[in-house]
Amino acid sequence: MSEYRSYTMNFGPQHPSAHGVLRLVLEMEGETVLRADPHIGLLHRATEKLAESKPYNHSIGYMDRLDYVSMMCNEHGYVRAIEQLLGIEPPIRAQYIRVMFDEITRILNHLMWLGAHALDIGAMAVFLYCFREREMLMDVYEAVSGARMHATYYRPGGVYRDLPDRMPQYEPSKYRSEKDLKILNEWRQGSLLDYLEAFCEHFAKMVDEYETLLTDNRIWKQRLVDIGVVSPERALQLGFTGPMLRGSGFAWDLRKKQPYAVYDRLEFDIPVGTNGDCYDRYLVRVEEMRQSNRIIRQCIDWLRKNPGPVMPEDSKVAPPPRERMKDDMESLIHHFKLFTEGYCVPEGETYAAVEAPKGEFGVYIISDGANKPYRVKIRAPGFAHLQALDEMARGHMLADLVAIIGTQDIVFGEIDR
Repeated sequence: MSEYRSYTMNFGPQHPSAHGVLRLVLEMEGETVLRADPHIGLLHRATEKLAESKPYNHSIGYMDRLDYVSMMCNEHGYVRAIEQLLGIEPPIRAQYIRVMFDEITRILNHLMWLGAHALDIGAMAVFLYCFREREMLMDVYEAVSGARMHATYYRPGGVYRDLPDRMPQYEPSKYRSEKDLKILNEWRQGSLLDYLEAFCEHFAKMVDEYETLLTDNRIWKQRLVDIGVVSPERALQLGFTGPMLRGSGFAWDLRKKQPYAVYDRLEFDIPVGTNGDCYDRYLVRVEEMRQSNRIIRQCIDWLRKNPGPVMPEDSKVAPPPRERMKDDMESLIHHFKLFTEGYCVPEGETYAAVEAPKGEFGVYIISDGANKPYRVKIRAPGFAHLQALDEMARGHMLADLVAIIGTQDIVFGEIDR
């Protein structure tokens, strides 16, 4: 018998399956992982410290750049914390818009995760399909905020502006035929809500396609079933949230257990797993895409029937309309003061959490009464999941480690912060 001797190996930080700048120091015996030691901090951008050095409303854009696949959900956690300190409630229409975009963001996140995870394990086609649908939703981000990723659309008190009545159209080009142009603009003839409604109709069929390719695929199951098993009790002890916790069979979802915005008015189910392995976490996330689609449809129906304001009238918190700002000196002063100095927030502390696509994303703020926070601490879901990587990977093969990193759906913007 040949003798094995354990050796140490670097995995990452520049590795296609590292999902960011993850450096793992692996202790291996042959191809078996004996220990996995994650080294983080290679992407540290000092988000929390930066947020403490500028007015509250200047840091909303930093939240997009934390988990840069769940942009608007991060903004939601931050603006909710500011609203709790200010004691303000956003208009009901703004809350429906926020919920709708939270769920659009959840689909965007899960599409990115599914495409990348499948690619890590060797399924190329799914990656291309997922990005096709992501592109359609990126257009919705762009229509409301002007940016395809880092939207800065949520504001304390509501959202930046109401939904547009018209979607941007593709222009004629020498690189595309008239027939192609017509297909590209087919959904774009009406408002943003019309476009989204057409997308929801289309997307339900697309999720079935992903499942046809993967769910009963023999190779996919061989790579995921019984890999990285975490029991419900251990998942709780490790601080798991989101699909990682629900995959272990624990039906914990902040949208149901601690409802915020208008989630308590909407109908949706919480998918849970039974075995707590990579395959269960895959099934949970796929079903979550269907439930998000269901929530978006309910929001579209409500928003069609109920026009109204999307920001409060209070000029100390919300900028005055641009037309008024151009004519009225007092409005101009309010506008100038709001975007340079911001507003002073009453003394106190608060914690606001949202059910982000990866788990519980929370923002803890201490205010000393000034126009910038005294302390900001962010609770990133991926950080708690990464600590379990060693435990989940021990005894598995190196190729299984790639599947485990993929199933954790980690993004290093929020882990390193």
